Amino acid sequence: MKLHRTLLTALAFTAGMALHAQSAHNMVVQTNKVGAEIQPTMYGLFFEDINYGADGGLYAELIKNRSFEFPQNFMGWATFGNVKLMNDGPFERNPHYVRLGNPGHGHKHTGIENEGFFGIGVKEGAEYRFSVWARGENQKIRVELIDNDTMGENQAFVSKEMDINSKEWKQYEVVLKSPVTDPKAHLRIFLTSKGTLDLEHVSLFPVDTWKGRKNGLRKDLAQALYDTKPGVFRFPGGCIVEGTDLETRYDWKKTVGPVENRPLNENRWHYTFPYRFFPDYFQTYGMGFFEFFELSEDMGAEPLPVLSCGLSCQFQNDSEDAHVKVCDLGSYIQDALDLIEFANGDVNTKWGKLRADMGHPASFNLKFIGIGNEQWGPEYPEHLKPFVEAIRKAYPDIKIVGSSGPNSEGDQFEYLWPEMKKLKVDLVDEHFYRPESWFLAEGNRYDNYDRKGPKVFAGEYACHGKGKKWNHFNAALLEAAFMTGLERNADVVHMATYAPLFAHVEGWQWRPDMIWFDNLNSVRTCSYYVQQLYGHNKGTNVLPLTMDKRAVSGQEGQDGLFASAVWDKDTKEYIVKVANTSDRVQPLSLTFAGLKKNDKLTEGKCITLQSADLDKDNTLENPNAIVPKETAVSIDGNVLNVEVAPKTFVLYKFTKTSNK
Repeated sequence: MKLHRTLLTALAFTAGMALHAQSAHNMVVQTNKVGAEIQPTMYGLFFEDINYGADGGLYAELIKNRSFEFPQNFMGWATFGNVKLMNDGPFERNPHYVRLGNPGHGHKHTGIENEGFFGIGVKEGAEYRFSVWARGENQKIRVELIDNDTMGENQAFVSKEMDINSKEWKQYEVVLKSPVTDPKAHLRIFLTSKGTLDLEHVSLFPVDTWKGRKNGLRKDLAQALYDTKPGVFRFPGGCIVEGTDLETRYDWKKTVGPVENRPLNENRWHYTFPYRFFPDYFQTYGMGFFEFFELSEDMGAEPLPVLSCGLSCQFQNDSEDAHVKVCDLGSYIQDALDLIEFANGDVNTKWGKLRADMGHPASFNLKFIGIGNEQWGPEYPEHLKPFVEAIRKAYPDIKIVGSSGPNSEGDQFEYLWPEMKKLKVDLVDEHFYRPESWFLAEGNRYDNYDRKGPKVFAGEYACHGKGKKWNHFNAALLEAAFMTGLERNADVVHMATYAPLFAHVEGWQWRPDMIWFDNLNSVRTCSYYVQQLYGHNKGTNVLPLTMDKRAVSGQEGQDGLFASAVWDKDTKEYIVKVANTSDRVQPLSLTFAGLKKNDKLTEGKCITLQSADLDKDNTLENPNAIVPKETAVSIDGNVLNVEVAPKTFVLYKFTKTSNK
């Protein structure tokens, strides 16, 4: 009886193995058919100042409304004693400052206090550079970082005296070392002398910034960008390029030169969504085009600036009067030409000299420029045409990026693509914030695109879960699946950037987002790790990968599988990416066909991103809940037999060696 049971068990196991073998998905990579070159710009980053992405985020300034230029001049500030607002300051485009005077009694006090962006985050042992433009003879102030919620004896946990002695405006600095960690500190300034003192451009930065640049970028956020290994960096937006109206469009010329004289701009994102309303959200332009170019260079990414085409946001403006007439576009076109000169021009040119004066005499080697964001209708190609003509004439080597509008399909999309072809733009910017069903259905989106027309820039995309419009693993998995189609079609898709990039946990207007942060910490989402895995493993050339002689793009009969393969000629690696979007294990037999007799596959690696809880993501409290995990994998000759777990994104990498 026991023998009988053993025999039945063995037969069942054998039958199960046979069934397993029969059901394995046979994928074939044609290693001897090296395909299209994958552009260095293939995977990159898109920055927009939304969700406090710049001021209060990547731009490391800790003081809100530092030049008292907000429409409500003391927004972000508390004043006490004898404080007056003045408007004849030393900086033409930021004329406001405060005058501190004697409070009138020896036991009273005059001063100002700033709340920062949702508080001022400081870390124990870290140094912070306070600077201010001041004017006054034989005067003193005391600069303090205070615990705004303290129950102790002393609110101030660090303070320093500063002597001010100048009839003319002069910048003063002092470094404060924090003895505590406090995410919600305030900055307080007391007038400690008996005279009168003027203060302007009150500033506080961490000393330890990205690349050690004085008053630069927040280090952890910039490092997160660098770690994706981006090939392109699109900036400064997005909808802020258009502005709610022409007055509030993003004007690059106002963002360069001394930061003290860069004027305030209203950020459309503080009022676009009244259910997420932030009336203190403005752009100081402290992080301007020079800083964007510099960051691009730091990351090794091609800069892609986007400029207004003279059309304000069409979602918010129906009247023709809200836009620039085509015949009046001269200054806007000149702005585009001047930007190219600023980026690339000789130091003897007007704008090239300004770049050199700002500390970068060498060219930024700009190759791309975008004109317009999500415009649509006949107005857009009519406005774009004179830009194309002027740029082609002055700078024929610059590649121009046009737009297919705000949607991934539909009437406007179908109208604009032929128009972009007529204008012979180099790339067309497509945007798609879409649900899971869209990403599952669009794995072969670019398979039949025109190979002779403009190339594709997937400039803004993210998977938005149905009823789950927040970051979660399943959305990231479907993004990874969709991206196999981008990679397979690298001959037509030259750029792709997830959006939005940043979000402050207390100040977001839009989600999901790639990187979340508070005043002291940041977290990289599952979507971030998908982008990073593609950025680090993009290879140099596409390789054909098929299953039953079809591309693996989630089609009917493919059991929710998506896959792509690349060859990296520099590292001699074959890299295969597979997304299993189904809810069951998928046996996989992967054959590397076309290898030469003496070729051998070695150093096998398997990198997996998966989560049992599809609604889960990394958080500030648990930033490493879902991260890529690498293991070794062996291959039998040229065939890899594996099982891909449900709801999993996985990469297989092998190095090719040749025995002579």
